[in-house]
Amino acid sequence: MTRQIRALIGIVAAAAVAWFGYSAQNSEPSATPAAPVSVSDDTAGIQATRDKYSEAAEQIVSAFESQRSDMWIEGGGRVQRVLADDSEGSRHQRFIVSLANEHTILIAHNIDLAQRVPLKAGDEVSFYGEYEWNDRGGVIHWTHHNPRNRREGGWIQHKGTTYR
Repeated sequence: MTRQIRALIGIVAAAAVAWFGYSAQNSEPSATPAAPVSVSDDTAGIQATRDKYSEAAEQIVSAFESQRSDMWIEGGGRVQRVLADDSEGSRHQRFIVSLANEHTILIAHNIDLAQRVPLKAGDEVSFYGEYEWNDRGGVIHWTHHNPRNRREGGWIQHKGTTYR
């Protein structure tokens, strides 16, 4: 088994363990590995963005129903709950996002490689990352830059700032 496959299995297993053991507590911010990138406010594209995220929500539901994984997707939704960090292995900020179609997914954002996103329940976020199936709705991970440039990196956008 290659090192990349073992790493992916470890990430998916950690996310699954974290998903099943989550608590409703918010955790305090810790180290800041990378500075966020500001993006301009694009009010003209709001409707197009909503349409794109509705389509992404349907793609995620389709992947969930067919138990498909390894799907890179850009989507967005409303933060439903901020969970305690997963601190086993690489540290991950975890939160549940409700998509346009009310399907919920776990976002596992590696805060050893990217800065913590200062969000709370009710905030709107968009993301680009890899969807992995689980029986609770799925997990989006790889929402950070790739430090080795061996694969595509992802991001999270919140209030005009991109975290990668």
